Amino acid sequence: MKHTLSVLVEDESGALSRISGLFARRGFNIESLAVGPAEHRGMSRLTMVVEGDDRTLEQMTKQLNKLINVLGVIDLSTIPAVERELMLLKVAAPAENRGAIFDLVQVFRAKVVDVADDALTLEVVGDPGKLVALERLLEGYGILEIARTGKVALERASGVNTELLKATVSDKRVPA
Repeated sequence: MKHTLSVLVEDESGALSRISGLFARRGFNIESLAVGPAEHRGMSRLTMVVEGDDRTLEQMTKQLNKLINVLGVIDLSTIPAVERELMLLKVAAPAENRGAIFDLVQVFRAKVVDVADDALTLEVVGDPGKLVALERLLEGYGILEIARTGKVALERASGVNTELLKATVSDKRVPA
């Protein structure tokens, strides 16, 4: 199972190296890693996506908490959270395909950030599933390049679990 961890650390030289080294020494892969300043000066927040069962995750959380610069670890996979990712995608776009690509851009609320004679560069922000869906639809046009930031996430202050709401709404739909 994939887990999204939010790790609050002191903003000191080598903190990221120690954390990534901890995972590497134990043979665990970090699928996605995003780091940036946190809400207080001198602190950073790491958002990482790792794969493992609950026992493995518990072990890794305990190991992270032992590191001197780590102030806290939260598994956002088990609580309501807001998750976003940024993707820049360059797609082949000859004149005959541009209209269809622009239609997809609107549906996915993406932005065209660069235009060339034969290509468009798109910016799309959203949950990782949205990015994958757009990427799959654009594969037929010819994807030239992709850059993704990795997931960033925060616990939902409202406590509302949107995944649970989606499931509830789809269960109440009446078949046609």
